[in-house]
Amino acid sequence: MFGNRAQMQSMMKKARKMQEEMKKLQDKIKQKTVDVTVGGGAVSVIMNGDKQITSLTISKDAIDPNDAEMLEDLIATAVNEASRKVDDMVSENMSKVTGGLGLPGGLF
Repeated sequence: MFGNRAQMQSMMKKARKMQEEMKKLQDKIKQKTVDVTVGGGAVSVIMNGDKQITSLTISKDAIDPNDAEMLEDLIATAVNEASRKVDDMVSENMSKVTGGLGLPGGLF
């Protein structure tokens, strides 16, 4: 299938190297953060590359006891946008290692 044993060994060596590079990159990405602000500064979220919220800031002006739904929507929007930014950051960084192979999420 691969032609000969040497080609297969070379391919396996390259795959191991790519896997090591991806692991290092994953560890590096976990340390990076994305920052999202919505509602004209009403809600800000900082999320790390492991999709953990490290900071959530709510402006006092955004807190209206008579309109909790608006604040809930702002928080959901900020968290969802931060999550999308982390996904984009991960994809961008992983494509550098994989050479644009487009590996499914579970494979990196």
